[in-house]
Amino acid sequence: MSQPAARPMSPAEWAMLIALSLLWGGSFFFNGLAVRDLPTLTVVVCRVSLAALVLIAICRIAGVRLPRAPRIWAAFFGMGLLNNVIPFSLIVWGQSHIASGVASILNATTPLFTVLVAHVLTRDEKLTPPRLAGVALGLAGVAVMIGGGAMAALGRDVLAQLACLAAALSYAFAGIFGRRFRALGVAPLATATGQVTAASVMLWPLMLLIDRPWTLPLPGPETLGALAGLAVLSTALAYVLYFRILSSAGATNLSLVTFLVPVSAIILGIAVLDEVLAPRHLAGMALIAAGLAAMDGRILRLLPARRPDRSPE
Repeated sequence: MSQPAARPMSPAEWAMLIALSLLWGGSFFFNGLAVRDLPTLTVVVCRVSLAALVLIAICRIAGVRLPRAPRIWAAFFGMGLLNNVIPFSLIVWGQSHIASGVASILNATTPLFTVLVAHVLTRDEKLTPPRLAGVALGLAGVAVMIGGGAMAALGRDVLAQLACLAAALSYAFAGIFGRRFRALGVAPLATATGQVTAASVMLWPLMLLIDRPWTLPLPGPETLGALAGLAVLSTALAYVLYFRILSSAGATNLSLVTFLVPVSAIILGIAVLDEVLAPRHLAGMALIAAGLAAMDGRILRLLPARRPDRSPE
């Protein structure tokens, strides 16, 4: 079965992408709350394990059976490593040392990494000038929206910044790796369930060995609520959308979500926390919209084609 090429997305795919950005936009907020009381691996294990339980229950209700073939489970473990274990751990650890705004800027490099990785590893998602221009505009928009104060902080805590960049690179490889599930005939819900289940299996021994959770104080209601939000909203529901978009629109289009996540975070802040929308937020959103339009290509195709001048006879 052929894989979807990098192409303009349908309105339904855009709607799913925006919904995914809202779910993932909340993850930075939830992470920020959880790391106040819990160590990195404990946060990540709670996130993927609770998400696995939720998704397994949804599979049972929907009548979706998880595949049993060893090669498919090998793919689940590969996807869980690239899309959960590595990036979740690096981002949560990074957010314990740097601000969420800086982490979101660094996370927004995922489309750039994805375009480059897809160009090298795929035949149908090659680098084009519009996509490269779109990535540049999107990154500029995120930087403007977050503001100069966050950008000035990029010189501090170098290891934490490198961890967030490494997480973005891991997400890029995950986007390419995940294309195989469509060819394997695995349903998006089964793929989401399989990867978080595999990630849980990999992470539990590490968490027990390193964090020794039985020695930790019992977290408060705020932390428990953050863990529930991470698991149910930012992981279980988010990955159902993630694999649907990946299956139909491709890895490069899917990576656009990281441009929208900071926008979603600001909108959520205004709606929930009564934060004020600053002019830089509007400017950043405009640049991000321009970047998305350049990568999508739909607006460019609406422009009238230039006709060659005819020389007089």
